[in-house]
Amino acid sequence: MEATSQAELRALVDKEAIRDCLYRYCRGIDRADEELLRSAYWPDAHDTHGAYVGSANGFIEHALPRLRAGGRGVHQVNNILIELHGDAAAVESSFFALQTNVAAPTLRTLLCGRYLDHFERRQGEWRIAARTVVYDWIEERTRAELAQHNVALFAARQPTGERSPADPVYDLLERVRQRR
Repeated sequence: MEATSQAELRALVDKEAIRDCLYRYCRGIDRADEELLRSAYWPDAHDTHGAYVGSANGFIEHALPRLRAGGRGVHQVNNILIELHGDAAAVESSFFALQTNVAAPTLRTLLCGRYLDHFERRQGEWRIAARTVVYDWIEERTRAELAQHNVALFAARQPTGERSPADPVYDLLERVRQRR
């Protein structure tokens, strides 16, 4: 019974580490935080991400300039199903991503789909070794009134989400770290 309990506890710890990695990815992509994004992938990881197919490093180098150029992005993961197989895991996570682009300020894109991730544990750490993004829903809307409407909304509601390091989460993290 004791061995089973230890195995169950190990599985819970592993699954939580995998979820944490998925959340780091979401914060990293939304805040254009290169260090955080890289911490979600193994250096030799592969990513099939929409039109991009190649190394995860190449995906990050492809995405960061566009993210830093402006616009907004919100990624959320849910329905995370994890199958552990020793030092590997098959992980399916549903995602919602709402994106805007500074070059087209009246265009809003809603992406819904799944991350199909092959995770690996190396030296005790879980990260993505290979990712395939499956798109289940894509919706684009163009509305001219959105440009002015969003300016008014964001002026009335502060603080707003920003790219790293200007986003309020980085201030929170620094304050908590200094209290240790």
